[in-house]
Amino acid sequence: MSILIKNGYVVTASEDFTADIYIEGEKIVAIGKDLTYKAEKIIDATGKLVFPGGIDPHVHLDMPFMGTSSSDDYETGTGAALHGGTTMVIDFILQTQGDTLYNALHAWQKRSAKAIGDYSYHMAVTDFNDKVAKEVVDMIEKEGINSFKTFMAYKGALMIDDGQMVNLMKVVKEHGGMVTVHATNGDMIDALIAKHRKEGKLSPLYHYLSQPEVTEAEASARFADMLHYTGCTGYIVHMTCEGALNAVRRATLRNQKVYVETCSQYLMIDASLYDKGFESAKWVMSPPLREKKDQVALWNGINQGLIQTVGTDHCPFMWEQKKMGEHDFSKIPNGHPAIEHRMEFLFSEGVNKGKISLSKYVEVTSTNAAKIFGMYPNKGTLAIGADADVVIFNPIKKHTISVKTHHMRVDYSAYEGLEVTGKCETVLLRGKVAVENDKLVLQKGNGKFIKRGKIKEVI
Repeated sequence: MSILIKNGYVVTASEDFTADIYIEGEKIVAIGKDLTYKAEKIIDATGKLVFPGGIDPHVHLDMPFMGTSSSDDYETGTGAALHGGTTMVIDFILQTQGDTLYNALHAWQKRSAKAIGDYSYHMAVTDFNDKVAKEVVDMIEKEGINSFKTFMAYKGALMIDDGQMVNLMKVVKEHGGMVTVHATNGDMIDALIAKHRKEGKLSPLYHYLSQPEVTEAEASARFADMLHYTGCTGYIVHMTCEGALNAVRRATLRNQKVYVETCSQYLMIDASLYDKGFESAKWVMSPPLREKKDQVALWNGINQGLIQTVGTDHCPFMWEQKKMGEHDFSKIPNGHPAIEHRMEFLFSEGVNKGKISLSKYVEVTSTNAAKIFGMYPNKGTLAIGADADVVIFNPIKKHTISVKTHHMRVDYSAYEGLEVTGKCETVLLRGKVAVENDKLVLQKGNGKFIKRGKIKEVI
């Protein structure tokens, strides 16, 4: 199919201008003023912003966790993402301790077969040894998976020790990959959880109080030190706080680059929500929401170039699933629904309120993730030859977030009643209309696995 987008205000990470975009098949063929191509479909984008489809670098779809599974699968999760302008997600494969990476990969390949939007994987290494080291090389060289998630918490299920971490970093560095990390001090957190439970302090508030800022700041600094020692490229996921950001800032003083991701919720809402009784379970995630001073630090970190990407850590659970921890905060499934709202939230809260520029918005929602994880310029930009992943965005349209209107498979909204300025009106995925007039057009199975090359970009 051919599509001509007319008179849109085109925004990339480096420039913005009024232009037409001509698309043929899956690719962008031409960008310019007053293009004369004859197209099967013409979209008038006058008064609208046109930017590249969003890339959410941190989601958990159909993920087994704490005896249950996240409620959005690849069909509902990528469908909701498309409604919100996110055309690609990167999900996390979880190796089972004692098992192989390939067995985990095959399990996730079955789950992802019904994806509507495009996707790729991070491989979580939870049990590193010589056999797994060979599989790590195969993931990079054969499977197009170049990022390896590690956990500094969740001992006995996901956590690896510092010795394993360093050895993984050495293998990954040699073969052109990246190590990403959940950077919180698991031992400190486990001790605080045990203390609060022993004292009968079991409400969701104590989930937050069991993970003070120091647990994240210490682990972020330790991870940066191990990267510095090994020379490996590294990326800290879901950073929440000023202390952790300062650990990265200190690393820059020795000319070290550590990539950082934060999430939309840490920029939008804060720990005051943990004072609502069990309703606070809606916001039980790890790391937890922080203080308002941390929101200021994170927005500044984006503008200072210390934070490169904004994801969601989308990991939703139905309310009945959350109630598994009604009498013990440590049994509440950790996770938060956000995949659909990231792009609109960041525009409304960031661009519309003058916290970030339009170009910075495109950087942190799309372009930087494509560069860091080896997909640029095929993904993450509007350029001739790139995949035609395009969002046509109404910057002045107001709408209200509600469980009644969202498309995620979860029976509450963590942002019920919030008015947002800016709406994704038309979304294209590889040259196909994915969302139009608030209707999802594409079917399950349309999503494509995106193989990623070796890590090259430095941003």
